[in-house]
Amino acid sequence: MGWFGKRGSSRPVEEPPSRDAVPVSAPAKPAPKPHDPLREQVESAGLPPEILDAARGECDRLESVDPASPEYAISLNFLEVILSLPWNNVTRDNLDINRAEQVLGARHHGLRKVKDRVLEFLAVKSLCARRNPRILLVDDELIARENLTIVFEADGFEVEAVGNGLEAVAAMEREPANIVVSDLKMEGMDGMELLQVLRKRWPDTKVIMITGYATVKTAVDAMRQGADQYLGKPVNLTKLRSLVAELWEQSLRAQHLRGFVLCFTGPPGMGKTSIGRAIAEALGRKFMRLSLAGLRDEAELRGHRRTYVGAMPGRIIQGIRKAGTRNPVIMLDEVDKAVQDFQGDATAVLLEMLDAEQNHAFVDHYLGLPFDLSNVLFICTANGVERLPAPLRDRLEVIEFPSYTPAEKRSIATQYLIPDLLRQHGLDDRLVSVPEETAGALIAGYTREAGLRGLRQQVASLCRKLAKLVLAEDLGAVTVDVPMLHELLGAPPFASTPAQTRPKVGLATSLVWTDNGGEIIFVEAARMQGSKQLILTGSLGEVLRESAQTALSYCRSHADLFGIDPDFYAVSDIHVHIPAGAVPKEGPSAGVAITIALLSLLTGRPVRQDVASTGELSLLGEVLSVGGVREKLMAARAAGITVVVLPKGCEGMVRSVEDEVLEGLDIRFVSTMEEAAGVALCDAATPDRSA
Repeated sequence: MGWFGKRGSSRPVEEPPSRDAVPVSAPAKPAPKPHDPLREQVESAGLPPEILDAARGECDRLESVDPASPEYAISLNFLEVILSLPWNNVTRDNLDINRAEQVLGARHHGLRKVKDRVLEFLAVKSLCARRNPRILLVDDELIARENLTIVFEADGFEVEAVGNGLEAVAAMEREPANIVVSDLKMEGMDGMELLQVLRKRWPDTKVIMITGYATVKTAVDAMRQGADQYLGKPVNLTKLRSLVAELWEQSLRAQHLRGFVLCFTGPPGMGKTSIGRAIAEALGRKFMRLSLAGLRDEAELRGHRRTYVGAMPGRIIQGIRKAGTRNPVIMLDEVDKAVQDFQGDATAVLLEMLDAEQNHAFVDHYLGLPFDLSNVLFICTANGVERLPAPLRDRLEVIEFPSYTPAEKRSIATQYLIPDLLRQHGLDDRLVSVPEETAGALIAGYTREAGLRGLRQQVASLCRKLAKLVLAEDLGAVTVDVPMLHELLGAPPFASTPAQTRPKVGLATSLVWTDNGGEIIFVEAARMQGSKQLILTGSLGEVLRESAQTALSYCRSHADLFGIDPDFYAVSDIHVHIPAGAVPKEGPSAGVAITIALLSLLTGRPVRQDVASTGELSLLGEVLSVGGVREKLMAARAAGITVVVLPKGCEGMVRSVEDEVLEGLDIRFVSTMEEAAGVALCDAATPDRSA
């Protein structure tokens, strides 16, 4: 059956009406009122059909409302919002991976894994965009196939045309098509039979059915069988091309917007926001940042209904309106700090916004009309994802920002931060120079953080003092050495905790993770005459207290293994203390170190002070894996530790750590407490051995 009318058919081919012909039964359209520029804007704005109908209805309502009434202003504002939204404006993506890599490298030093993940994300989009859409035309009339092939090839489709359903199935087996346009009546296998096969074997393929015997029944049957669209003959080419373009856009959305939304997580000052800005720059898209910190009301994002006085669209629609394009990069900053309390959860609206299955028809309360957010690239940032609701967390692909190493901080300070801040304070490298040694002293003594925010503040403080000094004393070129740094900024407020110099009984070193990165802590154990009391001090949290109780139970239950008097606890009190009592401490990472301190105390064997450990202890003596390994290893290097005891389960984490962090460390992987004690405890006869 041909798509433009069947030759020899009893059904006459419709002739196009003459230009002068006027239908008798159809009333003429009312001409638009003269001097009605608002309605003219609505008609010429190219709005989608559903939006255009709503705007026309609002124009009709506006004509019947007194201009002095409040409803007139509400309707007028509503129309202005509709007309100002970028319903059809899309920024073309620049998917040059090499350029994106250059942009990310120029904006950020380090963060290799984060950059690689972002480039992988862009590479997938690039490959999906390069693929030509494939369309399969199925009709038993050669002239119809040839004509439609010319039309769709001109539209950029890769076209294959076949004569019946059997040939169509064979073509799909060779290479599946994105869209199938099929006639209904054909020899061999008709369109309905072909539709059933397509829905069973290729469910994601879009199907348009066309027939010259268009009735309500055939249309209903075709849609029930799974057709996406249904057209009668003679075919309106403009409508057919529009339907194919719409189905291809839906297919694209299903292909490469089905993934997770990126969520950058890490300590403050790591560059999460600026990485998002660099992604927008690399893609050539507009960038918009929304801070969700302290957000209480979902209406802030979804908008207020027009029944309220002063109603307005939500921040998402406002941002898209300001960007002027419907595919910007929107960064939802501080997602974990949105308020969740008994009055409601402001993050609940994000479930619809970020879900690729729903956000193509996002409804703002003010508009009351669907707006397609599927082309928006959403990026979330958070200091930690633990506070996020589980349904929201499932929609996010979390990318962790690791702490900067001291070497990376020195490079960033000398190459970026210091030159930039000198310029901002009216100085340059001809007046002031800050050697790398001074930058290292500034980082080690005046900052304690995983990121760079505090470092930037200290460098800015140094620049202000240098500006005053240069201006007041009319100095020439100034080189800031370490003594001058201390003179300008005062005594360093922070000092790294060094490892102990000689083995001691009852003193073990543990590696822990904090918000500021890795640190070492000392675990002290003492025994005194008493009555079976375990005393825990040092602002220990509940988990850490349980680790100490587990360690003591392990020592008592394995007394024979280590040569400990089985009745040692009957007439003794055990005191475990972790110094820096004003600082709260929590977590399971010190379980192994507490046990080592207790074993040293009870056996009299000193603990090697060049050894530090981390790991959770089970009651049966198994050493369980913990997190934050990279930061802990950095802390061990900074403190002068040479041997690190890690759980066997952390071996994979260590393989992904940079060589710079591992340099000079002897890492011992253990599975049991007995193995850990064998590394950390000295022989009582030779307490000063170093191996």
